[in-house]
Amino acid sequence: MARDFLKDARDHYDVIIIGSGLAGLTSANILARAGHSVLLLEHHYQLGGMATWFKRSGGHIFDISLHGFPVGMIKSCRKYWTQEIADSIVQLKGIRFENPQFSLTTTFNRDDFTRLLIEKFDIAPETVKGFFDTARKMNFFDDQTKTTRELFEEFFPGRDDVVRLLMEPITYANGSTLEDPALTYGIVFSNFMSKGVFTFQGGTDHLVNQMKAEMQANGVDLRIRCLVEKIEVSPDRKVTGVVVNGRRIGCSALVSNANIKSTILKLVGEEHFDRSYVEETKAVRLNNSSCQVYIALKPGVGFEPCGDLLFHSEHRGFDVDAMLSRDVSSRTFSFYYPETRPGSDRYMIVSSTNANYKDWADLSDEEYDASKRDLCETTLDCLEQYVPGIRDKAVHIEASTPRTFEHYTRHLQGASFGTKFEGLKVSKELPEQIGGLYHAGSVGIIMSGWLGAVNYGVIISNEVDKYLTPAMT
Repeated sequence: MARDFLKDARDHYDVIIIGSGLAGLTSANILARAGHSVLLLEHHYQLGGMATWFKRSGGHIFDISLHGFPVGMIKSCRKYWTQEIADSIVQLKGIRFENPQFSLTTTFNRDDFTRLLIEKFDIAPETVKGFFDTARKMNFFDDQTKTTRELFEEFFPGRDDVVRLLMEPITYANGSTLEDPALTYGIVFSNFMSKGVFTFQGGTDHLVNQMKAEMQANGVDLRIRCLVEKIEVSPDRKVTGVVVNGRRIGCSALVSNANIKSTILKLVGEEHFDRSYVEETKAVRLNNSSCQVYIALKPGVGFEPCGDLLFHSEHRGFDVDAMLSRDVSSRTFSFYYPETRPGSDRYMIVSSTNANYKDWADLSDEEYDASKRDLCETTLDCLEQYVPGIRDKAVHIEASTPRTFEHYTRHLQGASFGTKFEGLKVSKELPEQIGGLYHAGSVGIIMSGWLGAVNYGVIISNEVDKYLTPAMT
């Protein structure tokens, strides 16, 4: 008989969380701490959303995608998770750029970028200070019409080398382009510039398993392989429950950690919303997706230190279209050394490439397999200059594409970075349309990435708690 993944689940919970990305996990933990009964539903066989991992035979464990986040993650994990999780966050100190315009290594913080811009790029100190001060002061309530391109032209006119240094890592981090609002760039860039780039030592599997243990200790009912088919709404526009794996389970409030467009248009249905809100939702642009190539070296076989992150490009100048092209010219290499997972002797390399879903969506099976093989081979060709003899050292290699992300995350078009900026407004206004219905996920660029997701989960869980509390008194 098929396993019942909802066995012994209640018929009603205070809160149901759909999806176990970092925003969903954080919301579940905070609401359970506050004393609410919480059911978390994840369609995949493990938790984490984009913050996850997979295993291959031979003892290889790969983290999905590129993981780097600002120092603020330490505070958020300490406050909303555990001190143990916060203590496992470490800085990546070797961030490399290798391209036709410059070659450099940086600790990726304001002091070092200031030094580089003055000494290597010959920018006047007062200009550098003015740029950093302007970026740091930006906030959500600022002018949303100025673009990132206009911001760079204001301080560094005609300097596409400077734009590349300042923009390329942020584009890889959350899909930003020069046409996005300058404030979205300023907020994210300033967060990184505070102390640099950080990651989680021990691997994503260790992180998510610690989060799982903490949620279980707080009473969260965690269910995997549970696909939500519908969000139920009453005639007076209040959320009443879900249909999951064919079973109805009721709730007083619900947080969707799914894509905002699929939450509204598919899980709820546009007939339950104001027409103007539906049109606004339909107009939200999805962000781009990505490809990865995962390379495992033979047990005990390593390579000379190459840094932690390496932004490689053969293209001259910063060009988003070139970064997204299937004719890959830009890659970010994440180098995993044994100390990444203490006690391991394994070296891993993950190549990340921003990508367009449309370039992969309609390929035949034969074309798709051939394109993945080509992606692997060209990645090895590129990597050879940094890890000589990589083909002899590698024991496992495979690729993921936007179609892979669409399959495992159910994000529309495999969007790795959620939506463009306008998605945040639609997400925030969801409970104004349906009472008790909230969204916490990757929207609006500034709420993307690990830190943005955790903090958005915090914001939304506080709103849910305020909504539920009057009903409990």
